[in-house]
Amino acid sequence: MASKLVPPHGGKGLVCCLLEGAALAAEQKKAEGLKKIEISSQEKGDLIMMGIGGFSPLTGFMGKADWKSVCDKMTLTDGTFWPIPIMLATDDASVNAGDEVALVRNGVTMATIKVSEKFELSEDEKKWECETVYKGEGADSQTDFMGTAIKDHPGVQMVLARKKFCLAGPVKVLSEGDFPQKFPGVYKSPAQLRAEMDERGWKNVAALQLRNPMHRSHEYLCKIGVEVCDGVVIHSLVGALKPGDIPAEVRVDAINTLVEHYFVKKNVIQAGYPLDMRYAGPREALLHALFRQNYGMNKLIVGRDHAGVGDFYGMFEAQEIFDRIPYATPEAKCAVDPGKVLLTEPLKIDWTFYCTKCDGMASMRTCPHTKEDRVILSGTKLRKILSEGGAVPDHFGREECLVILKKYYAGLTEKVEVKMQKAASGAGM
Repeated sequence: MASKLVPPHGGKGLVCCLLEGAALAAEQKKAEGLKKIEISSQEKGDLIMMGIGGFSPLTGFMGKADWKSVCDKMTLTDGTFWPIPIMLATDDASVNAGDEVALVRNGVTMATIKVSEKFELSEDEKKWECETVYKGEGADSQTDFMGTAIKDHPGVQMVLARKKFCLAGPVKVLSEGDFPQKFPGVYKSPAQLRAEMDERGWKNVAALQLRNPMHRSHEYLCKIGVEVCDGVVIHSLVGALKPGDIPAEVRVDAINTLVEHYFVKKNVIQAGYPLDMRYAGPREALLHALFRQNYGMNKLIVGRDHAGVGDFYGMFEAQEIFDRIPYATPEAKCAVDPGKVLLTEPLKIDWTFYCTKCDGMASMRTCPHTKEDRVILSGTKLRKILSEGGAVPDHFGREECLVILKKYYAGLTEKVEVKMQKAASGAGM
């Protein structure tokens, strides 16, 4: 039976750089004799996504021309939509174009790369990348963006800390790290998730992006998706987060509990993907939509402050950017190769909350009552309450999930201060 799911991005099917069988064994043996470069956690996640097809049609890290085009125009140099640079960097000056190098993370050889280009980015070029990719319309972006971001924006900090030499070239991925073992049944490749959705006969599928514990607003967003689509994939980031965020193992346990007690299981799938957060707000929402297309999902649920941090982004800027991207209009899409355009669309949902007068979950579009009647829900607010040992307000989360989260916080020996942004506190309602 032919798949009804949206085709992968780029028009080339799933482009997978992960080797198997004899080819894997041969490359692993060759890698033993190659110069080794230690890679970052972010680069490891990007590599695995290239390996399993999550970053189709990429086959390697970007050169300077693609870097510039992505920052400036949100497309690769061949016109294929791509919103965020995918970069590899090293301080090893001895690596040159034409070399083959092994890419290592914490003693594990993750991949090899055939270096096609070596280049440097000046401090001004790095700042330009930060301003084009990470600057938003929120308060922290509008007043001394770089000064504030250097202190408070983890994505900007990672760009500015990038090592001296950038390396581009095709990769051969040798490992998926420990994700398959650490998250069995949850970590899924695009091919695995597509097969599961094909078996269910799904065509119209929404993704719910999660990096925080799943509270009542997330549950409500997910159930809206279930109502209007064939099914919803609760798709959690299982890579690295910033200090103070809740580890993936704890979040996965809480989601399993929520699905067990509050969802019709045939209509939802829990899955995980191996990326680190970049906290790039609107641009990251576009990346989330792009790789969801590779996983087979044609809708991305986009609510308030998607992929944001602090007050760098407007509350619904991540929704609005979908109307401004290259090939956003039907006319523009028809004018180019369909493989080059983004096919996964946003399912835009207004600010959601629990209303005591409505006696249930509602949104700004459905609830006529005042701020005083609403329980403002956010992952940041929940983390702050739990980290400080405070009482979680009624209707904020399901008790079965809160038990899991409270147990996690009770076991912490060192706690990180959780800063509240304006959106999480309900400012602007």
